[in-house]
Amino acid sequence: MQKIQNNKAWFLVLPVLALVAFSAVIPLMTVVNYAFNDTFGNNEFFWAGLEWFDEMIHSSRLHGALGRQILFSAIVLAIEVPLGIFVALNMPKKGFWSSLVLVVMALPLLIPFNVVGTIWQIFGRVDIGLLGHTLEALGLDYNYVNDPIDAWATVIVMDVWHWTSLVALLCYAGLQSIPQAYYQAARIDQASRWAVFRYIELPKMKGVLLIAVLLRFMDSFMIYTEPFVLTGGGPGNATTFLSIDLVKMAVGQFDLGPAAAFSLMYFLVILLVSWVFYTVMTSMDKAEAAQ
Repeated sequence: MQKIQNNKAWFLVLPVLALVAFSAVIPLMTVVNYAFNDTFGNNEFFWAGLEWFDEMIHSSRLHGALGRQILFSAIVLAIEVPLGIFVALNMPKKGFWSSLVLVVMALPLLIPFNVVGTIWQIFGRVDIGLLGHTLEALGLDYNYVNDPIDAWATVIVMDVWHWTSLVALLCYAGLQSIPQAYYQAARIDQASRWAVFRYIELPKMKGVLLIAVLLRFMDSFMIYTEPFVLTGGGPGNATTFLSIDLVKMAVGQFDLGPAAAFSLMYFLVILLVSWVFYTVMTSMDKAEAAQ
């Protein structure tokens, strides 16, 4: 018997497709237009080809921002992933305390990005901030406004405080999905705590860890609001990451052609890395299903 297909459901999707086209595709096409053209206003465009892309590829300014961005993403991932795993392993598994800890862990994720930057901007000030005042009282010369190292340390600690909860909650969900039979077998075999983690918990968390790393890489690689509110990209260009540099180029200097080419290259890098993570995740799922 031939199965009858009903395509009327597509009519329910059309409003969503129209909304996506209006909010995403049309602005993207505008950026593409600016990336391949030059304009002097009055909606008059002149074909520039790959000129802006060539300029951005050979731009020392872009290379510096890219280096700072990669370093920042690498540092926060190296801190937040192990720390999130450690926190998830030590969270209560059931009962009242489990619910309380889950709520407390979720609180930083509910704070808007600009509020996070404002909190740490005030928190780190030497005159009125608890952190800055305490460090000064301990004899440490701390000033995130003038010292690049202090600015970097503050931005990194701020990001770790804000996003480690996401990694911990994902890892906690992965741990909760492990059947108790695995732990009972480990106790019978008198396996050590490290062996339980190495051979039971870590393999079962691979999927959620990949999701956590992907989300944190994308967020850290596109970070803008928090460091912009906290340091404004300074002191100098010390914390001028790719997104901040892009906004300065497009809005501050009104270099629309180079900024559009810059944003497309930025978008393609994020898309490429996301595709790599997606490929790895699907390959792992197929391998586990085949076993």
